[in-house]
Amino acid sequence: MFSRIREDIQCVFERDPAARNVFEVLTTYPGLHAVMAHRVSHALWNIGLKWLARLNSTLSRWFTGIEIHPGARIGRRFFIDHGMGVVIGETAEIGDDCTLYHGVTLGGTSWNKGKRHPTLANNVVVGAGAKVLGPITLSDGSRVGSNAVVVKDVAAEETVIGVPGRLVTKGGSEKDRKRQVMAKKIGFDAYGITQDSDDPMVQAINLMLDHIHAMDSKMKSMCEVIEQLGGRVDDIPMPELDSLEIHGGGEKHSKIVDNTRVGDKE
Repeated sequence: MFSRIREDIQCVFERDPAARNVFEVLTTYPGLHAVMAHRVSHALWNIGLKWLARLNSTLSRWFTGIEIHPGARIGRRFFIDHGMGVVIGETAEIGDDCTLYHGVTLGGTSWNKGKRHPTLANNVVVGAGAKVLGPITLSDGSRVGSNAVVVKDVAAEETVIGVPGRLVTKGGSEKDRKRQVMAKKIGFDAYGITQDSDDPMVQAINLMLDHIHAMDSKMKSMCEVIEQLGGRVDDIPMPELDSLEIHGGGEKHSKIVDNTRVGDKE
Protein backbone atom coordinates (compact mmCIF):
# COMPACT_ATOMS: atom_id res chain seq x y z
CA MET A 1 0.00 0.00 0.00
CA PHE A 2 2.77 2.46 0.91
CA SER A 3 4.58 1.65 -2.35
CA ARG A 4 1.41 2.61 -4.23
CA ILE A 5 1.22 5.90 -2.36
CA ARG A 6 4.86 6.67 -3.21
CA GLU A 7 4.17 5.93 -6.87
CA ASP A 8 1.08 8.15 -6.85
CA ILE A 9 3.10 11.01 -5.34
CA GLN A 10 5.99 10.55 -7.77
CA CYS A 11 3.72 10.60 -10.81
CA VAL A 12 2.46 14.04 -9.71
CA PHE A 13 6.01 15.42 -9.99
CA GLU A 14 6.41 13.79 -13.41
CA ARG A 15 3.21 15.28 -14.86
CA ASP A 16 2.73 18.59 -13.05
CA PRO A 17 5.58 21.10 -13.26
CA ALA A 18 3.86 23.19 -10.56
CA ALA A 19 4.51 20.52 -7.90
CA ARG A 20 7.32 21.69 -5.58
CA ASN A 21 7.69 19.20 -2.73
CA VAL A 22 6.14 16.09 -1.19
CA PHE A 23 4.46 17.95 1.68
CA GLU A 24 2.73 20.32 -0.70
CA VAL A 25 1.53 17.45 -2.90
CA LEU A 26 0.23 15.45 0.07
CA THR A 27 -1.68 18.35 1.54
CA THR A 28 -2.97 20.36 -1.42
CA TYR A 29 -3.58 18.04 -4.37
CA PRO A 30 -7.24 16.89 -4.47
CA GLY A 31 -6.53 14.48 -7.32
CA LEU A 32 -4.08 12.59 -5.12
CA HIS A 33 -6.52 12.67 -2.18
CA ALA A 34 -9.28 11.22 -4.37
CA VAL A 35 -7.06 8.40 -5.63
CA MET A 36 -5.90 7.52 -2.11
CA ALA A 37 -9.50 7.52 -0.84
CA HIS A 38 -10.53 5.33 -3.74
CA ARG A 39 -7.87 2.75 -2.89
CA VAL A 40 -9.55 2.39 0.52
CA SER A 41 -13.09 2.43 -0.90
CA HIS A 42 -12.26 -0.19 -3.51
CA ALA A 43 -10.75 -2.49 -0.88
CA LEU A 44 -13.91 -2.15 1.25
CA TRP A 45 -16.07 -2.79 -1.81
CA ASN A 46 -14.18 -5.99 -2.65
CA ILE A 47 -14.64 -7.47 0.83
CA GLY A 48 -18.37 -6.82 0.79
CA LEU A 49 -18.56 -3.63 2.89
CA LYS A 50 -20.30 -1.81 0.08
CA TRP A 51 -22.21 0.77 2.13
CA LEU A 52 -19.05 1.77 3.97
CA ALA A 53 -17.24 1.94 0.64
CA ARG A 54 -19.92 4.24 -0.77
CA LEU A 55 -19.83 6.42 2.35
CA ASN A 56 -16.06 6.83 2.10
CA SER A 57 -16.42 7.63 -1.61
CA THR A 58 -19.08 10.24 -0.86
CA LEU A 59 -16.93 11.91 1.79
CA SER A 60 -14.05 12.01 -0.70
CA ARG A 61 -16.34 13.64 -3.24
CA TRP A 62 -17.31 16.37 -0.74
CA PHE A 63 -13.68 17.19 -0.05
CA THR A 64 -12.22 16.87 -3.55
CA GLY A 65 -15.02 17.43 -6.06
CA ILE A 66 -14.07 14.12 -7.68
CA GLU A 67 -16.54 11.24 -7.82
CA ILE A 68 -15.09 7.75 -8.21
CA HIS A 69 -17.37 4.78 -7.70
CA PRO A 70 -15.81 2.23 -5.31
CA GLY A 71 -16.33 -0.49 -7.90
CA ALA A 72 -14.10 1.19 -10.50
CA ARG A 73 -10.77 -0.53 -11.09
CA ILE A 74 -7.77 1.80 -11.24
CA GLY A 75 -4.17 0.87 -12.02
CA ARG A 76 -0.89 2.24 -10.79
CA ARG A 77 0.40 5.81 -11.08
CA PHE A 78 -3.01 7.26 -11.92
CA PHE A 79 -3.03 11.08 -11.93
CA ILE A 80 -6.02 13.43 -11.86
CA ASP A 81 -4.87 16.99 -12.56
CA HIS A 82 -6.97 19.74 -10.91
CA GLY A 83 -9.75 17.21 -10.62
CA MET A 84 -12.92 19.22 -10.03
CA GLY A 85 -15.91 17.62 -11.76
CA VAL A 86 -14.28 14.29 -12.65
CA VAL A 87 -16.75 11.37 -12.63
CA ILE A 88 -15.68 7.72 -12.93
CA GLY A 89 -18.42 5.09 -13.10
CA GLU A 90 -18.77 1.73 -11.39
CA THR A 91 -17.56 -0.56 -14.17
CA ALA A 92 -14.83 1.74 -15.47
CA GLU A 93 -11.36 0.21 -15.73
CA ILE A 94 -8.21 2.31 -15.87
CA GLY A 95 -4.75 0.92 -16.61
CA ASP A 96 -1.34 2.11 -15.47
CA ASP A 97 0.10 5.61 -15.99
CA CYS A 98 -3.16 7.21 -17.11
CA THR A 99 -3.99 10.91 -16.71
CA LEU A 100 -7.35 12.67 -16.48
CA TYR A 101 -7.91 16.41 -16.38
CA HIS A 102 -10.77 18.30 -14.73
CA GLY A 103 -14.32 17.82 -15.91
CA VAL A 104 -13.73 14.36 -17.41
CA THR A 105 -16.57 11.83 -17.34
CA LEU A 106 -16.06 8.10 -17.76
CA GLY A 107 -19.76 7.36 -17.96
CA GLY A 108 -22.29 4.79 -19.07
CA THR A 109 -24.90 4.89 -21.82
CA SER A 110 -27.21 2.20 -20.44
CA TRP A 111 -29.20 1.49 -17.29
CA ASN A 112 -28.59 -2.24 -17.69
CA LYS A 113 -26.41 -4.13 -15.25
CA GLY A 114 -23.00 -5.35 -16.34
CA LYS A 115 -20.16 -3.62 -18.12
CA ARG A 116 -21.38 -0.16 -19.13
CA HIS A 117 -18.41 2.16 -18.57
CA PRO A 118 -15.18 2.68 -20.53
CA THR A 119 -11.91 0.78 -20.28
CA LEU A 120 -8.70 2.81 -20.49
CA ALA A 121 -5.54 0.86 -21.24
CA ASN A 122 -2.06 2.07 -20.21
CA ASN A 123 -0.69 5.60 -20.80
CA VAL A 124 -4.03 7.09 -21.83
CA VAL A 125 -4.58 10.84 -21.48
CA VAL A 126 -8.06 12.38 -21.41
CA GLY A 127 -8.25 16.16 -21.76
CA ALA A 128 -10.32 18.60 -19.72
CA GLY A 129 -14.08 18.35 -20.13
CA ALA A 130 -13.99 15.23 -22.30
CA LYS A 131 -16.75 12.62 -22.07
CA VAL A 132 -15.89 8.97 -22.69
CA LEU A 133 -19.14 7.04 -22.70
CA GLY A 134 -20.18 3.41 -22.86
CA PRO A 135 -18.34 0.06 -22.66
CA ILE A 136 -15.66 1.13 -25.12
CA THR A 137 -11.89 0.70 -25.01
CA LEU A 138 -9.20 3.35 -25.33
CA SER A 139 -6.06 1.40 -26.21
CA ASP A 140 -2.49 1.99 -25.06
CA GLY A 141 -1.16 5.51 -25.55
CA SER A 142 -4.38 6.95 -26.95
CA ARG A 143 -5.31 10.60 -26.40
CA VAL A 144 -8.65 12.37 -26.07
CA GLY A 145 -8.78 16.10 -26.73
CA SER A 146 -10.47 18.61 -24.45
CA ASN A 147 -14.29 18.61 -24.59
CA ALA A 148 -14.39 15.67 -26.99
CA VAL A 149 -17.23 13.15 -26.77
CA VAL A 150 -16.03 9.61 -27.43
CA VAL A 151 -18.48 6.73 -27.90
CA LYS A 152 -16.37 4.35 -30.01
CA ASP A 153 -13.18 2.38 -29.45
CA VAL A 154 -9.89 4.20 -29.98
CA ALA A 155 -6.86 2.32 -31.30
CA ALA A 156 -3.40 2.48 -29.74
CA GLU A 157 -1.53 5.79 -30.12
CA GLU A 158 -4.50 7.47 -31.82
CA THR A 159 -5.86 10.90 -30.91
CA VAL A 160 -9.56 11.76 -30.83
CA ILE A 161 -10.99 15.28 -30.91
CA GLY A 162 -14.34 16.96 -31.45
CA VAL A 163 -18.05 16.24 -30.96
CA PRO A 164 -18.67 13.51 -31.84
CA GLY A 165 -15.12 12.29 -31.41
CA ARG A 166 -13.16 11.69 -34.58
CA LEU A 167 -9.64 10.43 -35.20
CA VAL A 168 -6.87 12.84 -36.06
CA THR A 169 -5.17 11.02 -38.93
CA LYS A 170 -1.64 11.76 -40.07
CA GLY A 171 -2.14 11.09 -43.76
CA GLY A 172 -5.63 12.49 -44.22
CA SER A 173 -8.14 11.75 -46.95
CA GLU A 174 -7.68 12.23 -50.69
CA LYS A 175 -9.51 15.55 -50.45
CA ASP A 176 -7.20 16.66 -47.63
CA ARG A 177 -4.12 15.87 -49.75
CA LYS A 178 -5.53 17.84 -52.67
CA ARG A 179 -6.13 20.78 -50.36
CA GLN A 180 -2.58 20.65 -49.05
CA VAL A 181 -1.19 20.61 -52.60
CA MET A 182 -3.31 23.57 -53.63
CA ALA A 183 -2.52 25.52 -50.46
CA LYS A 184 1.20 25.16 -51.09
CA LYS A 185 0.78 26.08 -54.76
CA ILE A 186 -0.83 29.42 -53.91
CA GLY A 187 1.61 30.11 -51.09
CA PHE A 188 -0.75 29.50 -48.19
CA ASP A 189 -0.61 26.80 -45.50
CA ALA A 190 -4.09 26.25 -44.09
CA TYR A 191 -2.90 23.38 -41.96
CA GLY A 192 -0.12 24.98 -39.96
CA ILE A 193 -2.18 25.47 -36.82
CA THR A 194 -5.75 24.33 -37.23
CA GLN A 195 -5.68 21.39 -39.62
CA ASP A 196 -8.29 19.44 -37.67
CA SER A 197 -10.26 22.33 -36.25
CA ASP A 198 -14.00 22.87 -36.68
CA ASP A 199 -13.41 26.61 -36.82
CA PRO A 200 -15.78 28.19 -39.43
CA MET A 201 -12.90 30.21 -40.90
CA VAL A 202 -10.90 27.03 -41.55
CA GLN A 203 -13.93 25.39 -43.14
CA ALA A 204 -14.36 28.41 -45.41
CA ILE A 205 -10.69 28.26 -46.42
CA ASN A 206 -11.03 24.56 -47.20
CA LEU A 207 -14.01 25.30 -49.46
CA MET A 208 -11.96 27.99 -51.21
CA LEU A 209 -9.12 25.51 -51.76
CA ASP A 210 -11.58 22.99 -53.22
CA HIS A 211 -12.94 25.67 -55.55
CA ILE A 212 -9.46 26.77 -56.64
CA HIS A 213 -8.50 23.15 -57.30
CA ALA A 214 -11.58 22.70 -59.52
CA MET A 215 -10.82 25.94 -61.41
CA ASP A 216 -7.18 24.90 -61.82
CA SER A 217 -8.17 21.54 -63.31
CA LYS A 218 -10.68 23.16 -65.65
CA MET A 219 -8.14 25.75 -66.80
CA LYS A 220 -5.62 23.01 -67.54
CA SER A 221 -8.20 21.18 -69.67
CA MET A 222 -9.03 24.40 -71.54
CA CYS A 223 -5.36 25.01 -72.31
CA GLU A 224 -4.99 21.50 -73.69
CA VAL A 225 -8.02 22.02 -75.97
CA ILE A 226 -6.67 25.39 -77.18
CA GLU A 227 -3.33 23.80 -78.10
CA GLN A 228 -5.10 20.97 -79.92
CA LEU A 229 -7.01 23.56 -81.97
CA GLY A 230 -3.77 25.28 -82.97
CA GLY A 231 -3.81 28.07 -80.43
CA ARG A 232 -0.85 29.22 -78.36
CA VAL A 233 -0.58 29.05 -74.60
CA ASP A 234 2.32 30.80 -72.87
CA ASP A 235 4.13 28.95 -70.11
CA ILE A 236 4.27 30.75 -66.79
CA PRO A 237 6.77 29.07 -64.43
CA MET A 238 5.34 27.91 -61.12
CA PRO A 239 7.21 26.59 -58.05
CA GLU A 240 7.81 22.85 -57.95
CA LEU A 241 5.93 20.80 -55.37
CA ASP A 242 6.94 17.46 -53.91
CA SER A 243 3.58 15.89 -53.25
CA LEU A 244 0.96 13.41 -54.41
CA GLU A 245 -0.62 14.07 -57.79
CA ILE A 246 -4.01 12.45 -58.03
CA HIS A 247 -5.48 11.49 -61.39
CA GLY A 248 -9.02 10.17 -61.63
CA GLY A 249 -9.00 8.01 -58.51
CA GLY A 250 -5.49 6.67 -59.13
CA GLU A 251 -2.42 8.04 -57.39
CA LYS A 252 1.18 8.47 -58.43
CA HIS A 253 4.19 10.15 -56.85
CA SER A 254 5.62 12.95 -58.98
CA LYS A 255 6.98 16.48 -59.14
CA ILE A 256 4.03 18.78 -59.78
CA VAL A 257 4.93 21.66 -62.04
CA ASP A 258 1.97 23.68 -63.29
CA ASN A 259 3.13 25.47 -66.44
CA THR A 260 -0.15 25.63 -68.29
CA ARG A 261 -1.62 29.10 -68.00
CA VAL A 262 -3.23 31.34 -70.65
CA GLY A 263 -0.74 34.11 -71.43
CA ASP A 264 -1.45 37.83 -71.40
CA LYS A 265 -2.24 39.52 -74.67
CA GLU A 266 0.79 40.96 -76.42
